[in-house]
Parts: sequence; C-alpha cells; structure tokens
Amino acid sequence: MKSNLLSRRDLDFLLYEWLRIDELTKRNRFAEHSRETFDAVLELCEQLATRYFAPHNKRSDAEEPQFDGEKVTVIGEVKEALDAFAQADLVGMGMDHELGGAQLPMAVAQAAFAWIAAANISTSGYVMLTIANANLLAKFGTPEQIETFVKPMLAGRFSGTMALSETQAGSSLADILTRAEPQEDGTYRLFGSKMWISGAEHELTDNIVNLVLAKIPGGPAGTKGISLFIVPKYLVTEDGSVGQRNGVAISGLNHKMGQRGITNTVLNFDGAVGYLVGEPHRGITYMFTMMNEARLGVGMGAVALGYTGYLKSLEYARVRPQGRPVTAKDPTTPQIPIIEHADVKRMLLAQKAYVEGGMALLLYCAKLVDLQHSAETDEERDAVALLLDILTPVGKSWPSQWCLEANSLAIQVHGGYGYTREYDVEQHYRDNRLNPIHEGTHGIQSLDLLGRKVTQGGGASLMALGAAISETVDAARAAGGQAAELAGELDTYWQRMVAVTAAMFASGDIDAAMANSVAYLEAFGHIVVAWIWLQQVVACNGRTGDFYDGKRHAARYFFRAELPKTGPALDLLAALDRTSLDMRDAWF
Repeated sequence: MKSNLLSRRDLDFLLYEWLRIDELTKRNRFAEHSRETFDAVLELCEQLATRYFAPHNKRSDAEEPQFDGEKVTVIGEVKEALDAFAQADLVGMGMDHELGGAQLPMAVAQAAFAWIAAANISTSGYVMLTIANANLLAKFGTPEQIETFVKPMLAGRFSGTMALSETQAGSSLADILTRAEPQEDGTYRLFGSKMWISGAEHELTDNIVNLVLAKIPGGPAGTKGISLFIVPKYLVTEDGSVGQRNGVAISGLNHKMGQRGITNTVLNFDGAVGYLVGEPHRGITYMFTMMNEARLGVGMGAVALGYTGYLKSLEYARVRPQGRPVTAKDPTTPQIPIIEHADVKRMLLAQKAYVEGGMALLLYCAKLVDLQHSAETDEERDAVALLLDILTPVGKSWPSQWCLEANSLAIQVHGGYGYTREYDVEQHYRDNRLNPIHEGTHGIQSLDLLGRKVTQGGGASLMALGAAISETVDAARAAGGQAAELAGELDTYWQRMVAVTAAMFASGDIDAAMANSVAYLEAFGHIVVAWIWLQQVVACNGRTGDFYDGKRHAARYFFRAELPKTGPALDLLAALDRTSLDMRDAWF
C-alpha cells in the first residue's frame, strides 16, 4: 500500500535519477556510504513516521501541552516517538563521525526527515530544533561545550532550542534587551525574557539546551553588540550528569492555530547561568548558521505538509463519486469519481506542481550543502556558497507560500468534508499557516534576497544562479521536444528578471525598489522553481511510463499556469511603483 505521507517513488527519482546523490560517495566525506545505506535510512524514517509519529498527530493537536504553573505536560506519545527516533541513531544522521553522527549527505537526511515532518510537524519540531542547535555548537562551540551539550543531544538525552525574539523587538533583533553579565569564573548571568520560543519547556528529555541571544553591557549598539550563549534548563556537572535547575523558567504557553503539539513559550531568565559561544559580540554571525538551516527546515516542513495534503486529496478524489461529465444528459447514469472533473484535475495538478517543485528545490539546496561540506578546494566551496546563499530565502519562503496554497486546494478538493476535523487536510492547513512566519516572514526574506543576496559581491550570487540556469537551458534545448520549448520560455523570463533587477538599482530609488521586495521574491521564486521543473524534465528525457508522463505534465502546467504570474510582478518592479510606499497612516 502506498503511503499518503510522501511519495517514495518521487524521492527516488529526485535523489538518484535527477540529483544523482549516490555519486557523492566518490567524495571522501561520504565514501563509507552507498545507495544501500541511503535507502535503509529512507525506509527506516518512513517506518518510524508511520508507526510512531503519524498516529498521534490529531491527538497532539486536540490535546495541547498544558502548564500548571510549575510543569508542562505533553501527551505520552510524543516522548515515545522522540525516543524511537533517538534510539535509531537518527538525530545525528547528517553530522560528523567524530561527534557520533552518521555523516550522511544532507540531501538524504532531509529527504528522510521529510517523512517525519509529513507525519507530525509538531513532534518533528523538537527534533529539527535539536539538530540545528547541535550543528551550530559543533561548528562554533569549544570541545568542552561539544562534549557537554552536543553529544547528549545526538544521543537523545538533551533537546535544543533557539531563543531570539523578544516581545518588544520581534524580528528586529537589534532591539533585544536580554543582557548577559560577565562573572569572575568566566560564565555569565542572563536577565531578560524571550517570546515565541518553541520546545523550551517540557519533560521529554533530561535537559533542554537553549541557545540565547543577549547583549553584554558595554558592547556595541545594535546587532554588532549581540552575543550567543548556551543556557541549559539544568546545569550539567563535571561528570556529565544533570544537576540543579538553572535560573530559566517559563511564565506561560502561547496557543497557536497550528503546530499545537510543540510547546511555544514565554521564557524568562533571572540570573540564569550562561556559557558564551565563540567570541563576544558575534552572536548574530553564529546564529545565522542555525537560522539558515532552520529556514531550509521550515521550507521542507512546508513541503511535507503540502505533500501529504496533496496525496490525501488525490486519494479522496479517486474514491468520491459525484456528478457526471458536462456532456452527459441522462441523470440516471452512474456518478463519476470527482477526479474525472476538469476543475478537480486542475486543483490536483496545481498541488502536484507546488509540492513536487518545492521538494525538488529543497533537496537541490541540500545537495549544495553537501557539495560545500565535501569540497576539495576553496574555489569550489565558495562557488557553491554563492548559489546556496541566493536560494536560501527562496527555499524558505516559496514553499511556505505555495505549499500552503496546496493545502488550501486539498481542502477544496474534499469539499465540505475538507473543513471538518474528521479529515486531516483541515489540520494540515492550520499547521502550515505558521510557516510563512516561522524563521522570518516573507517581508524579511524578500529584503534579504533583494537587499543582500542579489547585490553581494557585485552580483556574484545572481550571476552564479544565472550560469546554472543557462546550463539547464542549454541541456534542455539539446534534449529537444517539450524540454526545448520550455527552455525558451524560462530563458525569456530569466533575462527579463535580470534586466529589471539591474534597472531597479540603476534608478537610484532604493526606497521604491525595496518597497516592492515581496513582489520581487515571489517572481524570483516562481522563476527558480520553473528552472527546477525544467531540470526534472531533462532528467525524464527518454524515459516512458505514467510517472515520467506525470512529471512532464506537471512541468507543463507550471510553465503554462504559474510562470506567467511573474509578468505583472515584473511590470510592477520595472515601474518602481510607489503605491505602497506613499500610503499614509491616516488614509487607512
């Protein structure tokens, strides 16, 4: 029986037929692996997702974590799932051997973890944050910090969080007020409060490792004065055992519309012991390592939710009889499955284009991480970094916009039943609605893309992406047929994107350019995903069968129905439209 969480056939195509992930085993970092080990991890995660994570997804949504003023209680199935994942040695599946990790390619780890996210995005959140926390400390922590905090996280004994936002600051981290007072013993005492901190209080693990942004008194103003600290829930003794409670506690839980199964806290520090990570005042630099990983993790979570909603609405459309063909005149003839209606096909085709395009985009980004980690020269590493930099805001925002739309369409396919709690698609939409906000809104990602990534290094990242798109266009033209036709369309849209970008900055009206940055991100993202779809079409060249025909048809849909949506956005950008910028408060 096929899974209604993800399509293993699609994952196999993306990993092996398109990205050729098995060729990474020729690189030293991944030499101990093979396709057999990759497949084993994918199968294991599918089994864990089906057995431990999916069964309590609806219960954890209905029975949210409870706080009695002293302790937070979470339903027991959450701990069972997390323990099963940890006991399978999967927390560190992408981390280095010397840390106790499996050193799998990130593309394989991301594909495997997508099963967990599709099954239960809330419970998977505890793991996603822990992995990102451990990766940051593995890169910037001291050997003692790695031994004390990272290795217990990989073993599943500790879990991790990231504590950035504050009530008065929100995403404007320059305005945080949490302070860290230095002590004679080299530690710090933290005072302040953090808001919207997921996974920061529970009894699921022996300890919680909070990574906290704070300012050391006397440091530079703004983000240049922010440092990063490890602030554990419990202090850890010299022998590695959990000691006394630290001065960190929650004052309450936030109650969200979705992803209700993971605790979301107001976190208070009252002289909590903290350990500086790296150098003072470089916290933002370090935290961006975790934030960028989390951004791609949010994107993959959005894809996973969109994907499972698509498969469930597809399954429903095949078995739900309703209506007759528009040309049928006899009301006594049998009803047909709704999948035979053109409008339902349209909605399913849109979902397929969004979720398979989003999955491909995130796995492509994950492969870039693998190429970066296994690069043999600085030149290769730098070249890959340019491409990954410019794709990261797209990898976060595009799926959290369009895979959410896939969830909306899944509800529509279900009709009236789609709005009821008896069917999963209602919850998937609510769960996914958080992702356009998680790890930076569309507005923040668009400012990052247009204000930083497009211009960095004199446009080096934009040129790197342009070179990659040109390579695909050339390969598609050589393939001929549909691939060549779509290649011409993509090239036209990309060349206009580049021309509009240049004109925006040449105008000197930076305020007007940045005022429409979200329109830029949306157009840019759609062109990028069209490029990703064209790559899949090229990979399908010469192959026959329903699966490949479905890929080609989904690509055609994206180029016919979706890519043209970038035209009006590019018109707006080219005009340096000031409508939003010139609006005044009093006019609302």
